[in-house]
Amino acid sequence: MPKISSDTLWEQAAAEVLSREAEGGEQDGGETVSERTVFLMGSKAGGKTSILLRCLDRDEPSKPTLALEYTFGRRARGHNTPKDIAHLWELGGGTSLSDLVQIPITPVSIKSLSVILILDLSKPNALWGTMDKLLQATQAQLEKVSSQAQQAQKAKPGAKHHMPVRSAARVLPKDYPDRELISPFPVPLLIIGSKYDTFQELDSDKKKLVSKTLRFVAHYYAASLIFTSIKTESLMSKTKSFFSHLAFGLDRVKSVSFDSTKPLIVPAGSDSFSQIGSPPTTDVDITSLHARNPKDLWKKVYERVFPQENTNEQRELKDPAKDPQYSEPQIDAMRAQKDQELDQYKRDAAKSWKGLEMET
Repeated sequence: MPKISSDTLWEQAAAEVLSREAEGGEQDGGETVSERTVFLMGSKAGGKTSILLRCLDRDEPSKPTLALEYTFGRRARGHNTPKDIAHLWELGGGTSLSDLVQIPITPVSIKSLSVILILDLSKPNALWGTMDKLLQATQAQLEKVSSQAQQAQKAKPGAKHHMPVRSAARVLPKDYPDRELISPFPVPLLIIGSKYDTFQELDSDKKKLVSKTLRFVAHYYAASLIFTSIKTESLMSKTKSFFSHLAFGLDRVKSVSFDSTKPLIVPAGSDSFSQIGSPPTTDVDITSLHARNPKDLWKKVYERVFPQENTNEQRELKDPAKDPQYSEPQIDAMRAQKDQELDQYKRDAAKSWKGLEMET
């Protein structure tokens, strides 16, 4: 009986592509197509789809993300050259569907994977909880698939072609700020604060706390950070630059902004704990918080000002089969007929049971 492979069709196809590239990658003028994967997640109704469409220059209305959705983007490096491909996964539902991270994060995708976390600045009371749960779920999956890939490689040391294995530990330059004090996210991470236009209406002290907290978190994870709004073209242009850097390897925006009264633009490696300073507090005694580490201290200060809402959101009960954006007239008509037949069967069955006389 032939052995059944545990790899998914996607993993087998990716392995085949890598194998062919290794054998004949210099054909066709030596140009090979670069493929990267970008996984977007974040606040529920936080503007993920709208931001993604703008970054891809797609002029179409955004629709609510149903669970986990896939699309792709292509970009040519020059005239008459192959187009690089970005595989784009978007997780919907805020934190309620965090277990779906296992689908886009696989031993195949991890070698070229980046993560974008989009946080709704207009809802600071849900910000930390959303951020913490999604990053933890993603990091756990990254470490899991990294371990699986390394074990698989050790189990087949004589294999002719091996997909490169990416360890769940980024190697930062030796001169990276606070290199010994931070905990780099396993893959490149971009944190986007969305709805900046609404965030501007907050009290200045609260804006300062949100801004400095996200600067701390971004630096702690060796991530980039940008505040944006789909209503401001200049901010979206800078956001697109960060996105294109992850999706297609283009140069990212050069500008930097640490001013909490303005939209933050903080490329990874440009900040430091000394520049960020301590948590801004006016009525909180930091020494009384009993924090276990700096991250825990920032969390406690943040939650004193912004008590966190319950982020254990209920799974969507809405039936996707009844969603008009997925309508298929012929299939829907057949489904309606089968639903009617099922209802009739239930009614008939109920009557027959009621007519039975139980033996005494």
